[in-house]
Amino acid sequence: MSLSCLKHRLAAAPGDFFNVFRYTLRALVLVWQTSRLMMLGLALATLVAGVLPAVVAWVGQLIVDGVVQAMAIYPDQIGDLQTALSPVLSLVIVEGALIALMSLAQRALDAQQSLLRAQLGQKVNVMLLEKAGELSLSQFEDSEIYDRLTRARREASTRPLLLVTRTFALLQNVISLASFSVLLVQFSPWALLIIVAGALPVFVSEARFSGEAFRLFRWRSPQMREQRYLETLLAREDSIKEVKLYGLERLFLSRYRAIFDNLYSEERRLTLRRTLWGFLLGLLGTLTFYAAYGWVVFETIIGTLTLGQMTMYLLVFKQS
Repeated sequence: MSLSCLKHRLAAAPGDFFNVFRYTLRALVLVWQTSRLMMLGLALATLVAGVLPAVVAWVGQLIVDGVVQAMAIYPDQIGDLQTALSPVLSLVIVEGALIALMSLAQRALDAQQSLLRAQLGQKVNVMLLEKAGELSLSQFEDSEIYDRLTRARREASTRPLLLVTRTFALLQNVISLASFSVLLVQFSPWALLIIVAGALPVFVSEARFSGEAFRLFRWRSPQMREQRYLETLLAREDSIKEVKLYGLERLFLSRYRAIFDNLYSEERRLTLRRTLWGFLLGLLGTLTFYAAYGWVVFETIIGTLTLGQMTMYLLVFKQS
């Protein structure tokens, strides 16, 4: 593939973005076929881990407001103080239980992902070996088919599960954001627009550059295979004799370096662009957060929000 063709395909990356969901669905079906029980466990743990952060933030608000109320009557009304502190201490216990449940949900996610990695890797490898057995010798000699088979074998044990775990992580974040939105809309509907304005550009940028990185990875497969072949010729005992006999060391080494320089230049260009845009759009997210920070502090000073609500909204804004 020429360099101009590669750039044309990379420029078309946004149009290919929604193809990710098609592959995600296929990966989810594959995981479901591997272990339905663990698939359901992943879904349940994801739901719990997504909802609980908003609940913890809300309970934290109640604790802070309860403490402020107790401090307002101390030390004049000891009896009332004890009455005020009792629900606060109960809320502290509730928050501790919620934090423990969040930790359990995350541990459950990690454990199930680890077990699924082994099962799914075995299933995909068996599928690949069965498919390889159906190929003819002429198909093995087809460079495009061989490249596909090589990529599939290299990524079989990790890529499907990685796609599924990233999908569940995205769903967890979406659930958390929806839960936070329920709290933020009580403060102001404009708060949701602030979150979108700060987060959406970064999301779109990362999605685009991730797509470009994946397409670059696929484009590199023939060159990387050639590199490995040259390494074999220059380093293995059964081939180095003929290489030395015909004086091919410098020629092969020069070709090896040329392939690396070509691959590195494309990777360097993509990395620098991704870093620059990530930094600039990250600044936008930081600015929107501190604008919301100032807004919440102002509303607290003028008495619209309690100290507990300020604490909750700042936490929700930051996590969102």
